[in-house]
Amino acid sequence: MGQGLVATYGQLARTVWTYARARAFWRLFGLRKGPMIAALYPVAVLAAELIVALVLAALVARMVTVLVPWPVAALIGLAIIWALLLLARRLDRRIFAWYLIHDYAFTASEGGRAPAALRPRLAEFAERIERALAEPWDEVLVVGHSSGAHLAVMALADLMRRRPLPDAPPLALLTLGQVMPMVTALKGASDLRADIGQVARAPGLTWVDVTAPGDGCSFALCDPVAVAGQGGPGVTKPLILSAAFSQTLSPERLKALRHRYFRLHFQYLCAFDRPGDYDYFSITAGPRTLADRFAGRRSSPAVVRTVIAAGPS
Repeated sequence: MGQGLVATYGQLARTVWTYARARAFWRLFGLRKGPMIAALYPVAVLAAELIVALVLAALVARMVTVLVPWPVAALIGLAIIWALLLLARRLDRRIFAWYLIHDYAFTASEGGRAPAALRPRLAEFAERIERALAEPWDEVLVVGHSSGAHLAVMALADLMRRRPLPDAPPLALLTLGQVMPMVTALKGASDLRADIGQVARAPGLTWVDVTAPGDGCSFALCDPVAVAGQGGPGVTKPLILSAAFSQTLSPERLKALRHRYFRLHFQYLCAFDRPGDYDYFSITAGPRTLADRFAGRRSSPAVVRTVIAAGPS
């Protein structure tokens, strides 16, 4: 995220081209419009900021040409463009457009494959989980939020390739506000799709996936296994639940969060006014394992299982 102005716009162009080349936009829009609007939001904002800077620079350059030679006026215009874009980046802590384009660009930088810089970190995660499984815990619970959801899946799949899962302590996976289709729709994501299938079929592993229709930044109630083309007979994971913000948050809190879309995306990790089946603190700090807590529970209605996975790269 320490890229300069030119490099950031280069990332934007490459990321848009990566999704366009994979013909992923319309497939993802058909799955859920909310997260795709969120994905296009930083593209639109950065494009608008560049257009405004270009227009203002052209107007100023045209005005000063009566006073200075045109090469000097052109340099003044370039300086204005640079200054305005620097200002836009400094103000981004309020709107997160530059932040998000760096995030999306990194994830898509190798066409759906795990970026090289991320692979050692994933190996560290897998090693940490393996060490925890060697200790006498009641449960080892792996939690992944947003893009961390598919990172958690990749780390667990890496662990499973190293060794069979032990019977005790039980291993569980909790994915929150997941955006896995944003990656599995890319042609180069064959490894991630295989990892999702491996985790979904792992005996003895409990996997609960929680999203909310009120969260426009996640693929709400979309089965990440089926969407990635990894469903089939006997695949019963994950259990898909709705955090049901309209029921678990008070009307006052919902009103306060109405236009705070990114804050809503982090609500899974926060307290609820009227917690239902899903309550982050009861799950992570309570006395019951994930398997025990949701034993016999069925997935929420209206789960989406449309396959949109790309073909092999």
